Amino acid sequence: MQGGDKKYEILRILKEKYPEFVSGEELSRYLKISRTAVWKYIKSLKADGYILEASSKIGYKLVESCIFNGYEIACDLGTDIIGKKILYLKSVDSTNNYGKKIASEGAEEGLAIVAGSQSNGRGRLGRKWDSPSDAGLYLSVILRPELPPEEIQGITLAASVAVAHVIEKITGIKPGIKWPNDVLLDDRKVCGILTEMNSEIDRVNFIVLGIGINYNRRQDEFPAEFAGKATSLIAYAGEHGIGMKVPGRLVLIRSVLQELDIVYSMILNNRTKEILDKWREYSVILGREVRIISCTTEYTAAAEDITADGKLIVRCSDGNLKLIQSGEVMLRGVSGYV
Repeated sequence: MQGGDKKYEILRILKEKYPEFVSGEELSRYLKISRTAVWKYIKSLKADGYILEASSKIGYKLVESCIFNGYEIACDLGTDIIGKKILYLKSVDSTNNYGKKIASEGAEEGLAIVAGSQSNGRGRLGRKWDSPSDAGLYLSVILRPELPPEEIQGITLAASVAVAHVIEKITGIKPGIKWPNDVLLDDRKVCGILTEMNSEIDRVNFIVLGIGINYNRRQDEFPAEFAGKATSLIAYAGEHGIGMKVPGRLVLIRSVLQELDIVYSMILNNRTKEILDKWREYSVILGREVRIISCTTEYTAAAEDITADGKLIVRCSDGNLKLIQSGEVMLRGVSGYV
């Protein structure tokens, strides 16, 4: 058992014994380490932010353990693939950039990279994702699905459904989804998803699925360019008098990882139709007029449906149907993000 493992083994024992004290002698004997080593690990746990009560006569007791770190995120997560291993970084340029690097070096499927902040967070179409410290959830997951590249859009849609379902389930707030990958609260963006793929002509080498959720920023803390276009869970809940229903970041990210595990398993088991039906329930664009902006053109059309592989079906002004695979889709007549 390595040093870090022993530290968290002490934490596990203290959690199991809570609210009782555990003597240093008992910990020393169980872990086959000295009392001095036990004390050093206790000191390290305190440095991590855990609140522990110590008594020279009766030992140690855990007082507060709601800490946002890799151990707490992974502890008894219960997933099959997603989050079987958690890598927590206090700060990184981009969880997706880091994920692509380690995926190319052979990192296993399901590994989740979680960051406290990002210095160069990214969204779709090269946009910046503002990622201040501890104000959001910044997550990327490495996936290695045995799917052809043209079916990967389904994973993006599934991820947006997973996030929307988690928000609705644990807060009671029903969000919407704007094709293909943004989760909204009253037309303001609360979550963005960026899927990046490394592939060959007929096979996927790996995918890095990035998710950013605005968690606890006030409306006046967003950059000026996002005014009226973005919100956070805490800000939105406060506006609607439901602030007490929003859980902590730890509960939220664990729930997101668990839900991602469910929808990813559904995709691997050819249950994509169920995901698409759920996506339609959350959609804010189907049945409405949208403006479609690509590199070469801009036009309006009516959004009618999505295909089995995640393309948007629109009906143009001449009555013809068109499939949209990429680009920006915006609702007409809406002043918010969409």
